[in-house]
Amino acid sequence: MTLSLVCLPFAGSGAGFYRAWKKLEVAGVDVVPLQLPGREERFIDPPHSDVATAALELAADAMRLTKDKEHVALFGHSLGAVLAFETARALLAQGHPTLRALFVSGSPGPWTGRTHRATGLDDDAFLARVNEFAGYRHAAFDDPDMRELLLPLLRADVAMHEDYRPADDRPLDLPVTALRGADDRLVSAADSAQWAAATAGAFTAHEFPGGHMYLTESATALLEFTAGAVAEGR
Repeated sequence: MTLSLVCLPFAGSGAGFYRAWKKLEVAGVDVVPLQLPGREERFIDPPHSDVATAALELAADAMRLTKDKEHVALFGHSLGAVLAFETARALLAQGHPTLRALFVSGSPGPWTGRTHRATGLDDDAFLARVNEFAGYRHAAFDDPDMRELLLPLLRADVAMHEDYRPADDRPLDLPVTALRGADDRLVSAADSAQWAAATAGAFTAHEFPGGHMYLTESATALLEFTAGAVAEGR
C-alpha cells in the first residue's frame, strides 16, 4: 500500500517545507504538498483571508492530484490542521473516492477559538506573540529586508487562523487522528483530544517526542505513523 499524504502549510510556511519530506523517501508514503497563494512560486498572488475560501481551492488541488490514488489522507499542523479539516469536508462533499483519514497536528479542536490574539498588534509585538504561539522564531525575521517581505503574509495567515470558525457543526464521516509533541506547551493533550468531536468515525490521539514544532525533527517517524495508521484503518 502507498499512502498519498496531502500536506497543508502552517502559518507563514509554504509547500517547500513538505517538499523536503519527499526526499526522505519513506516507504509506503507519497508526500503531496499543496501550495497557498502569497508564498514561494505563488508569491505575487494575494494570500487568502479566510479558511473557507482557502479550503475550497485546496480541495480542488487535492482532488486533481489524488483522485486516481488508491489511499489518500490529509495532514496539517496548527493553521494547517483547520485547513485540512475544512478541505476534508469539501472533498467528502465532492465525493472524493479514496479519502481515508485526516491527521491534525498541534491544534486544539476546530470549535476552540483563540482568545490570546496577535492580529492588530504592532510589528514587534505581533512577532513576539507569534513566536509565543509557534514556540520558535524563524531566523528570516531577524533580517530587516526579509521581515518586510514576509510580514504581510504571516499577518494574513495569522488573521485567517484567529478569525476561523467552522461553518458546519457536523462531524466528518472520516477517521481523525490528533497529533502533538509530548512537550508542547501551547497545545495540551486535552486540547488535542477535542478533535474527537470532529469525527463520526474512529478517533486516535498520538504523541511524538518534542515540543510544538516536533515535526521538524520527527518527519520520518510521523510519515511512518500515518502510513501505518491508514493501513490499519484508523
